[in-house]
Amino acid sequence: MASTFKTLLNNDVVSTRSMLHEAIPVTGTIVSGTYADNNIKNFTHGMFQQVYDYPYLSSSANHIFDITVGFSANSTYSASAPTTVLNPQQAKKINIYTEMAQILTGYDVSGSVRDFDRDGDLSGGNKMTECIFINLARLLSKDEVKKGSFSMTVVTGGSVQLSTDNGVSTALTIQDYDALNSYKVNSPAGEYGLLYTSSADRSIADDKTSTSPVGHIYYQAGIVVLTASIFGKATMSGSGIPDVHGAAGIGTSNYFGQIVPLPGGIGTIAAALTGSAISSSCDGLRNRLQNISFNNTTELNSTIYFCRANNSEFNYSANPTYLSASKMVVKNNTSDTSVSYITTIGMYSSDNELLATAKLSEPLKKTADDEFTLRVRLDY
Repeated sequence: MASTFKTLLNNDVVSTRSMLHEAIPVTGTIVSGTYADNNIKNFTHGMFQQVYDYPYLSSSANHIFDITVGFSANSTYSASAPTTVLNPQQAKKINIYTEMAQILTGYDVSGSVRDFDRDGDLSGGNKMTECIFINLARLLSKDEVKKGSFSMTVVTGGSVQLSTDNGVSTALTIQDYDALNSYKVNSPAGEYGLLYTSSADRSIADDKTSTSPVGHIYYQAGIVVLTASIFGKATMSGSGIPDVHGAAGIGTSNYFGQIVPLPGGIGTIAAALTGSAISSSCDGLRNRLQNISFNNTTELNSTIYFCRANNSEFNYSANPTYLSASKMVVKNNTSDTSVSYITTIGMYSSDNELLATAKLSEPLKKTADDEFTLRVRLDY
């Protein structure tokens, strides 16, 4: 127990901030295949799909991300199949897009929710009116996704999870190239980067007529927004599949990854969005997802207290065991200098209420011949 208290001055307290990063790999075998979809959880409302790293009924399962799809009320899809038979969950798909846009892009001057803009210039440019949304779990993204670290590979054509179609690569690697120097700040949800299929596409990002960005990643929110058009010009078995609802194509096998029993041989992402339930579109993306990787960020705030014990301070203890028969047990002779052993530092409030304690790894001998500065770090 201390015999005296010492007030910390301004130059005794320093605040710091550290960024800790962790590499997060998510492979396609986890997302689709390894657990026969027992790690995929669908809900009765059907508005999104949860993905786990293990069968979700297991106590060992960890939620890794959610998937959903939606399109804008300004999209041609919103009027292409107005009946619930041809376009199930149309209202929910529009509501999902509107909610995500409301959170991530905000409102314009007229009070209307902005559509997602490819190049991040909210005042104009090419819009992403049909989107796929991947909401990373906070368990993985932590405080935010590290800028410039995000990468994902999706198969846009050919058979499910195969990366070629007649020898032509259909696997797109999507990254936030040079995001550390070019991220956007005009979102109510924080900072975000533009996603590209190559660094060459990134080089023409300032071209306002360019449609090269294929999505956004919102770093603090941990949300990935992909334009559905990345699946719009793929081929299967060498035959082009038009990106229109009801187009003739490949019978009943949907190249987006699931069977759609609709007339006209639906085989496009448009068919999945306008002719399938949300969960079916989510299945389509999962079956074509080869990997996702990024570095998360944990922001560690610290306050460092420099506790200084000068030569004339803290050389005595009020601990009852310090005295025996009114004599200091640590002194052999009366003429010996007073000695104490520092084991704990207590941090007190202005009204002498103990707020925190810091323990030393071993007792520290303190005499009038010594001065110490003990560094106490409080992380939060």
